[in-house]
Amino acid sequence: MTAQHTELQELPPDLKRELLPKHVAVICDGNGRWAKSRGLPRFIGHQRGVDALKNLLRCCDDWGIGALTAYAFSTENWGRPTEEVDFLMTLFQRVLRQELREMMEENVQIRFVGNLSALPGSLQEEISRSMEETRNNRGIKFTVATNYGARQEILQACRAIAHKVQQGLLEPDEIDEATFERHLYTEGICDPDLLIRTSGEMRVSNFLLWQIAYAEIYITEAFWPDFNRNEFHRALCAYQQRDRRFGKV
Repeated sequence: MTAQHTELQELPPDLKRELLPKHVAVICDGNGRWAKSRGLPRFIGHQRGVDALKNLLRCCDDWGIGALTAYAFSTENWGRPTEEVDFLMTLFQRVLRQELREMMEENVQIRFVGNLSALPGSLQEEISRSMEETRNNRGIKFTVATNYGARQEILQACRAIAHKVQQGLLEPDEIDEATFERHLYTEGICDPDLLIRTSGEMRVSNFLLWQIAYAEIYITEAFWPDFNRNEFHRALCAYQQRDRRFGKV
């Protein structure tokens, strides 16, 4: 949370508070390409990406958006070069350790979703500590999808439900959407209203496939490290112009 508190601290006058999304999800794409375009090593892009995420978290808090979910590391990202993966794991751990006090001061409640058991042990410890220490905070709910894949999430939910049916704890006819959602990583987190993807890619990349069923999608050409409050302002303006009918007339 140490990113510079920049322009547009107050809600811009052209945004209507009653039409703001309650939950914003972001696919933080383009760190490496941002660095490459400047002749910098990829790790610099990832560092700047962390700053962009901290700034967005604070912006959501300033403007009254109650929940932010960020796609930080996918199950497919393990296929990147070992040096880059190792750097990202170390970066996540360092950021958590450094930022925990400020998250407490700013009343942030942080939660990690994904297959966390596959992460390095030291990172798992930092994740557990940060979630435990912030779990009673009542400010913005910040969810970080780490080693996350939506297909894997859905499969593990199906397995868990199947085991309950097998054990006689649940009847097949009792399985509804609410039952299914209770077995997802994101249990207890409301579905996103707005999904933002940076770097111009037109896909959702195995992110929150169940949860974004009715989310509005906003694509920007900006690389993630360049996604600042002005970019977020543009995304929210576009969101407020959408007609959200949810299949109705």
